[in-house]
Amino acid sequence: MSGAGQANKKQRIDKVLSHMGIGSRSEIRKQAKQGLITVNGAVVKDSGAHVDPVQDRIEVGGEPVLYQEHIYLMMNKPPGVLSATEDKRDRTVLDLLKPEHALFEPFPVGRLDKDTVGLLLLTNDGQLAHELLSPRKHVPKTYEATVEGEVDAADVAAFAAGVELEDGYVTLPAELRILNRERGRQVLSYISLTITEGKFHQVKRMFIAVGKKVVFLKRVSMGSLTLDESLPQGACRELTAGELELLKSGAGE
Repeated sequence: MSGAGQANKKQRIDKVLSHMGIGSRSEIRKQAKQGLITVNGAVVKDSGAHVDPVQDRIEVGGEPVLYQEHIYLMMNKPPGVLSATEDKRDRTVLDLLKPEHALFEPFPVGRLDKDTVGLLLLTNDGQLAHELLSPRKHVPKTYEATVEGEVDAADVAAFAAGVELEDGYVTLPAELRILNRERGRQVLSYISLTITEGKFHQVKRMFIAVGKKVVFLKRVSMGSLTLDESLPQGACRELTAGELELLKSGAGE
């Protein structure tokens, strides 16, 4: 798997192997007693023995175990799914994960509304998530939207200056671009918007502030990370080494 994190201390071998999806603690204990687990070529029958998961060569039944501490997933979020780790009524993005990804217990970095689609990063790397979500970092996020009404140059100027939301908060300057317009029974504007903060329902509220309504919203980038358009809605993949390196450098790690 790509995006491997680096462990810098010894851990119990049953913890390491269960983390990698080899089995439950009790199953790993049985494998150890059967002599199926080796560390650097030596049989280890005590599943509580400590190993360095990065430096030591661990094998189970003759198959090498490549340790990975962190996972970094790009998801193309579909509509109707919550950006949450659990919910009693609705499906969450975690319900869409493959078992081999879910065992790392990743969480969504930030939130997309239930009806919003597009780029969502999931990871179990709390430090990176904190850096990306920190208000002081102003990590840019770009959305594409369909808006009821004619978005014009006045709106572009207003967004560039910052608009006042219904609660009195004035947004940071944002870059609004008009991509296209469709004139029929009603005017629809197709736009791109880049913001550097993440207030609740911010994009929708910004357009409400200028008298317009967002009817479709898709996030296409976050920092240096851009949605892989070949990724079907509801699917995810691990970040490439290059994507992860750029994301971390942009987050200031």
